[in-house]
Amino acid sequence: MSAPHTLLHLASASPRRAQLLGEMGLRFAVEPTHVPEDEDPAAPPESLVKSNALAKARALARLRPTALILGCDTTVSLDNKNLNKPADLAEARVMLRCLSGRMHTVFTGICLIDGISGETFVEAVTSRVFFRPLEEDTISRYFAVVNPLDKAGAYGIQEGRALIIDRWEGSLSNIMGLPTERLAVVLAQRGLLEPLREIK
Repeated sequence: MSAPHTLLHLASASPRRAQLLGEMGLRFAVEPTHVPEDEDPAAPPESLVKSNALAKARALARLRPTALILGCDTTVSLDNKNLNKPADLAEARVMLRCLSGRMHTVFTGICLIDGISGETFVEAVTSRVFFRPLEEDTISRYFAVVNPLDKAGAYGIQEGRALIIDRWEGSLSNIMGLPTERLAVVLAQRGLLEPLREIK
């Protein structure tokens, strides 16, 4: 087996994913690729997030062919429809109305490309989120706390959750956009990265 990488390259501009990697104690560099994402609302959500994560990772791998690359993508699925990032506040409000009082599934795809071995690993992780019934004024209060425009489903679970979320099942970090528990297992099983360390 070749020596493990010392740095993980994150093909994402998401501050939440960077925060989660930092909390894992990994050394990483943020290098978003800005590739076009498939946002087909009718596509199978698991296939959608895996395909988008792979596309992001491959784009960065072309620039850093010997690196260890991580690509990610998240969507919210309700009634066989994908709720991606809203175009504006009006669409964000419509999304929260649809989620109100209901359960939905969050899908996050992760893709690791090992530039040394040439191995590519792609997987999707799911969690379930149960929303409280939402009044219009509650949605307005939530938007005063959280910017919904950069979030799949027009919400984030890390801020203002008491206003909109009743409970969840599965990985909290997956709902935030990066299933850290699963990522840690995959990295450890394959010996891809040097042992966890604090970032100074």
